[in-house]
Amino acid sequence: MVHQINDDIRDKEIRLIDSDGSQLGVVNTKDALRMAAERELDLVKIAPAAAPPVCKLMDYGKFRFEQAKKEKEAKKHQHIIEIKEIRLSPSIDKHDFDFKRNHARKFLEDGHKVKVSIRFRGREMAHTSIGQTQMLKFAEELTDVSNVERHPKLDGRNMLMFLAPKLPAKK
Repeated sequence: MVHQINDDIRDKEIRLIDSDGSQLGVVNTKDALRMAAERELDLVKIAPAAAPPVCKLMDYGKFRFEQAKKEKEAKKHQHIIEIKEIRLSPSIDKHDFDFKRNHARKFLEDGHKVKVSIRFRGREMAHTSIGQTQMLKFAEELTDVSNVERHPKLDGRNMLMFLAPKLPAKK
């Protein structure tokens, strides 16, 4: 968010907050700018939508540095969960099924969500129950490492199901 500072503030009156957080009331913008100059601080508009707009006396450079530091810290603690996709077919062979199940197990153990999809082609659309059975079997074989986040659902020619990793038991 880009803040208006000092001479960029064009409002006639503003609600002023001191650098220590105490309210100084509604004042003329020119008076507030003079106060900021006397204290060697900046006048920063922090709530432009309010009536009158809210401005604060602060060191803007220090404020921006603190904001950047907070954002960097928040980004560091953010955990991004990737979604891995496994594609099945209604007429999948036992070996292929096991191979894909083992891949899904590895993804789930690594903490990723898994999107399981089946694309029905041509006349396979008449037998979507076979695909649903395959998906439920797939989910059942992975119950030790996953929870079904979204049950199998037909979406056009695709059937989708989402599996989320089970959280490790807290000690």
